[in-house]
Amino acid sequence: MKFRLNWFGTRVFQHSHCRKRVNSRGKIQGIGRPALFAITLTLCWGIATPLRAAERVTLRLGPFKQSVNITDLEQFAETGEVSPALKPYSSLLTPQVRQLLSKRLHLDPNLTEKFIDDLLSSSDGARLLDQIGLALPSSSLEELKAALFLAARQADGLSALSFLRAYPDEEVTLDASSAIAIVLKLNTSYLQSLTVGPILEQELAVPDVATFRPSLDPTATGYQYVQERTLRLRDRERQRTILVDLYWARKTSGPLVILSHGFGSDRKFLTYLARHLASHGITVASLEHPGSNLTWLNGVSLGSNLGELLPASEFIDRPRDVSFVLDRLAQINQGYGRLRDKLNTQQVSIIGHSLGGYTALALAGGQLDLAGLQEFCKNRSPLERSPADWFQCSATELKENNLQLSDRRIVQAMALNAVTGRLFGKDGLTQVSIPTLILTGTDDAITPSLDHQLRSFAQLRGSKYLIAAIGGTHLSVTDRANLNDALAQSTFVKELTGKEAEPLRQLFRGVSLAFIKQLTPEAKTYEPFLTPAYAQSLSTPTLSLRLSTTLPPTMATWLQVLAVGNQEIALRLPDVNQWSIGMIKGFFFKEAKAITQANGYSGQLNQIFTNIINHSQQRLTGIS
Repeated sequence: MKFRLNWFGTRVFQHSHCRKRVNSRGKIQGIGRPALFAITLTLCWGIATPLRAAERVTLRLGPFKQSVNITDLEQFAETGEVSPALKPYSSLLTPQVRQLLSKRLHLDPNLTEKFIDDLLSSSDGARLLDQIGLALPSSSLEELKAALFLAARQADGLSALSFLRAYPDEEVTLDASSAIAIVLKLNTSYLQSLTVGPILEQELAVPDVATFRPSLDPTATGYQYVQERTLRLRDRERQRTILVDLYWARKTSGPLVILSHGFGSDRKFLTYLARHLASHGITVASLEHPGSNLTWLNGVSLGSNLGELLPASEFIDRPRDVSFVLDRLAQINQGYGRLRDKLNTQQVSIIGHSLGGYTALALAGGQLDLAGLQEFCKNRSPLERSPADWFQCSATELKENNLQLSDRRIVQAMALNAVTGRLFGKDGLTQVSIPTLILTGTDDAITPSLDHQLRSFAQLRGSKYLIAAIGGTHLSVTDRANLNDALAQSTFVKELTGKEAEPLRQLFRGVSLAFIKQLTPEAKTYEPFLTPAYAQSLSTPTLSLRLSTTLPPTMATWLQVLAVGNQEIALRLPDVNQWSIGMIKGFFFKEAKAITQANGYSGQLNQIFTNIINHSQQRLTGIS
């Protein structure tokens, strides 16, 4: 079999018995169905090999260029031996880089063809190819697609080296600094989450969206005037001052809603939602955690200890912040001011985002598994972990066993883009018996969907709902007015927060109101807005929205593969260096200076890595 690209960007496969033209989106001309494309390849040719495969790669690092054989890189990946051609890069060729070159992504053979075809035709695939294009600046889109398709079909899995080998030219130029930037974002758990996006989109779809005709609009502002007030509550026992924004109306009903923000955020993160709920007669209290809010992050010194960025005690203090606030609000509710009888602290719905999602699940009854977390974190790989994977490892410093963080007053929980990972172990969330809603975004590079939300959802044993935003990112659901534009435009983390994310915020306004109303006499009226048809009716070409009470059957296989995969990529890392802490901080630090141009980041990285070459004693042992 032969493979080549013609001048029109069409892939041409040649074989003595089978010959078809395949266009750049993977469809056989004249047939037009991707499935037939896959069948034809399998039956006629088996594993494809390119007519022209890359033999050499030109590594570009700032002004420095060096051409090496791909076999040199393969030899280094296999044996650790650095050839003479690779000597100038010896300070970069750490055990972690070797691990990255050796790591392979194995896809389920039954899903490989569908995944590649769906990926290449999706917005996820377009963004992925754009990222790869930064690292391979001389490549065309067709060449990148061809290399990805062929590399993924290899029997031994998809890897960085198999991708280079599959490149349909004899030599390829690789911008090393851009490649490292991709690694910082495209960690293994994020890539795995991207693969399940098309599955969730297709298998959670329902056919009756056109017939969905609700009698009311739960996203419309309620008729009540919203009052707001900020409280300053002092917990003298723990020496913590907690600010709380209250939102209420004259006529209130239902539970009290508590909002818990994520790391490096503040109590304004869901202001649009708080005002919406209050306009419908639901009192909301949005609190600020002093040990992990934006003020804390601004004041943290950039050291080499991850615990300086996020103290282990915060995993205990955050849930206790909520319990403390409920105690104080219960006292205020019995007073004689305007808030009397407005604060139903005996029936509480909690909504948490990111680290606040962890907080919500802990209060809902989730049991921490510190032993399992310590085992996971002692073998953490700096190149293949998401920021949330690093943050959860801060909790390994906790000394207490069998921590009891739940609060009986919490009767509903909503965890948005939650940090969970290994915090609750394999069955810690089976203890959660109250109604729970999980929101996940398949393009979330900070708390990747598969490892941090879908795994958690699978554990829940009570009444539960899953909102899947295919194309949604970590900050898509948060208040747009409370976001730093520079962060959303970051080269490393592309956040979907503008008008494109409005359908998700609209959906969450409707679903959260309907979810909370299940604790009121209006439960039946709002049930239609907890259905798959409602979520799907708000979908757009950019953002597909799904709601379900179960995971697709195929997800069970993915969760099993994920559990095995995390053991395979475990790599001993004795400590975390200052630069890795800086990169993690950069993911969340909204007030930090952010460069919006891709070449700005590339220039920074070029300088960093050029300095490393000039000072070979410096080692990149902590890229995360």
